Amino acid sequence: MALPIYREIRADLEARIRRGELAVGDRVPTEAQLQRTYGVSRATAQRALQELAAAGLVVRHRKRGTFVADGARQVNLWRWINLEPHGPEMPGRHVVQGAGVVTAAEADMTLPELAADTPVVQLRRVKLTPEDVPVGLELSAVPFSVAPRLLSEPLEDLAIHDYLARQGVEVARSRLYIEPGLLGAQDAETLGAEQGCAVLQFLRVSWLASGEVGEVSRIILPPGHSEFYIEQTLSRPERTAERSADDEGDAP
Repeated sequence: MALPIYREIRADLEARIRRGELAVGDRVPTEAQLQRTYGVSRATAQRALQELAAAGLVVRHRKRGTFVADGARQVNLWRWINLEPHGPEMPGRHVVQGAGVVTAAEADMTLPELAADTPVVQLRRVKLTPEDVPVGLELSAVPFSVAPRLLSEPLEDLAIHDYLARQGVEVARSRLYIEPGLLGAQDAETLGAEQGCAVLQFLRVSWLASGEVGEVSRIILPPGHSEFYIEQTLSRPERTAERSADDEGDAP
């Protein structure tokens, strides 16, 4: 299934940010420049930039333009339960530490509502800073029956909700749990931290339209590496025109 063009633009810009081609504080291409480069409408270019802003990777200033934000530290928790397809759950570069099929009982985390003998695809990834310093762990599990070909995908920056949407799998509900914890030996070694140090743990459980569990993700982040916030923007017809007028300064 082909990606909508605004998501292709968003992915291209995010890749440039992750590679360091666009550094923190740099101005990203304007809506007019994106129109010319990709041959799209202004609405499509605007949608791509709005999605980057929602992910916390850029900030948009009236009359001034759009600039790369400190996305490695600022995390909008809303994106982790957003049911609409979006980019990676943890913005930035990732490396895959492990991937394979195990039973729910063998998984590295508790999988609610799944029988012990249920086959699941488990993915373990490490989040890195631009300097390749590990700052977070992400463990994901999806029932094998839901995503039997998941392991054939490029896994470094795969977003689970996005992948399921492209496969025609409807995720109907998502819940995020936040709790403190202590770093275990394996995770401490990966993060270069002291075993037993305090960490923040984010557990996301997503259910399919059928009511069955479709995905479970656990993210572990040592305090001090990220700033968390919750923000949601609602697009209203009467405000869209105002935003377009305000963004005229975004054009060259």
